[in-house]
Amino acid sequence: MMAANLGFLINLKCQSSHQNSLSSNLSDLSSKLPSQPPQLLLKHQLQQTVRQLKSSSLPLLALSFPFFLDPKDAVAVGGELGLLEGRTMALIHPVVMGSLFLYTLWAGYLGWQWRRVRTIQDQINDLKKQLRPTEGGDPSSPSSSPSPLESQIQQLTEERKQLVKGSYRDRHFNAGSILLGFGVFEAVGGGVNTWFRTGKLFPGPHLFAGAAITVLWAAAAALVPSMQKGSEAARNLHIAFNILNVLLFIWQIPTGIDIVFKVFEFTKWP
Repeated sequence: MMAANLGFLINLKCQSSHQNSLSSNLSDLSSKLPSQPPQLLLKHQLQQTVRQLKSSSLPLLALSFPFFLDPKDAVAVGGELGLLEGRTMALIHPVVMGSLFLYTLWAGYLGWQWRRVRTIQDQINDLKKQLRPTEGGDPSSPSSSPSPLESQIQQLTEERKQLVKGSYRDRHFNAGSILLGFGVFEAVGGGVNTWFRTGKLFPGPHLFAGAAITVLWAAAAALVPSMQKGSEAARNLHIAFNILNVLLFIWQIPTGIDIVFKVFEFTKWP
């Protein structure tokens, strides 16, 4: 409606100015060329008017174009921020965070497999300490059979070889880095998007749990240097932080679903 009213006023103004310009120009031409017929004077004036319209059409279009883009159908509050208040932007946060929850489980699996590589080696070392030199007979003898301890050592050794081939250490590190970067970015982005749509934040379980998850991501990543130096306390604390992180993530899902329902209730596409 605003765009239509503006266009109507512009047309009236243009018609009025063109009529005044036409009258004045005809008067000037009549005074300068009194011997010319009226048809020739009118033709000359129409050509001049067309040239003026061509020169002013692009600025008028650029000026009026924003008025044809009415963002109020796509926003939840007042339209001041345009599509940033729309349903599409609001749904990015739950989609990304749902994906990050699944990625958190995958990163935890990779970390657990890397831990198994280290713990299996510790088991092998302990079993080798228990193995007596005479147990199992002479290894060079073709009739000798491995003892139970030797069989267990062989089994664990083969299992560790398979785990090492999986490159779980590097994969877990890369997954954790991606999780930290995207997680912190989207955790902050979710709060900013809520402010875009409503003009305020809502202190409650979802907000506080999200803040705690973000802090736990950062704390777990901060322990990596100590873990690389072999600190078992840092490794155990890293695991504890991530287990708590997953539990908070699961506890946060119902409140997140409630917020998604509110997004569909109070926003429109796009």
